[in-house]
Amino acid sequence: MTCRTIITAATVSILVAAPRVSAAQQFTKPARITAVAAPSILDTAGLFQDRAVRVGEDVFVAGQPTPRALRWLHEQGVTTVVNLRIPEEMTRNVEFDEPALVAELGMRYVYLPVRGTSEYPYSPETVAKFAEAVRTTNGKVLLHCTIAWRASHLWAAYLIKERGIPVEAALANARAINLMDEHRMGSNGRQPVEDFLDRVLPTLGHPPR
Repeated sequence: MTCRTIITAATVSILVAAPRVSAAQQFTKPARITAVAAPSILDTAGLFQDRAVRVGEDVFVAGQPTPRALRWLHEQGVTTVVNLRIPEEMTRNVEFDEPALVAELGMRYVYLPVRGTSEYPYSPETVAKFAEAVRTTNGKVLLHCTIAWRASHLWAAYLIKERGIPVEAALANARAINLMDEHRMGSNGRQPVEDFLDRVLPTLGHPPR
């Protein structure tokens, strides 16, 4: 049995064993959250790069959205877009002006570029800024990067640090998105979620670089 199979099975077991949580769960509200709704996988065709999910009623975690996706999200009630991609990625790989389109649609654009470098580190400050964006939005939230990998790590850190979700439950939720800790990790020997939290999480996958 491969490491990936073991981790996938463990993720499914945790999600199945968790209490049933209503899809109406809202992260943008201050109410205490004790268990997290399993991510609902969305169709990405023509909308997102690689991966997109909805968690609860008001959070979307995804890869790079297309203009069509941003318009669709606006129709779904998204009012805040949080982008984790660094400037070079946006200018080199994205063929439209995302901040301009977000503004045109009347949504708030929160730019938190991270890459695990000295210039764009995975840091606890990013978790706090994301939490503030969620707390102060007047609608639903999109959190995105390229393929939802960095976004999954930030999402896990947010659940653990800001919402008090147990580590294993938070990691299981993020693995169901695109955490990929069984075969990918940061450049410094730690996973991004560990840098976001500034602590080691022993049950995370740490594959050789």
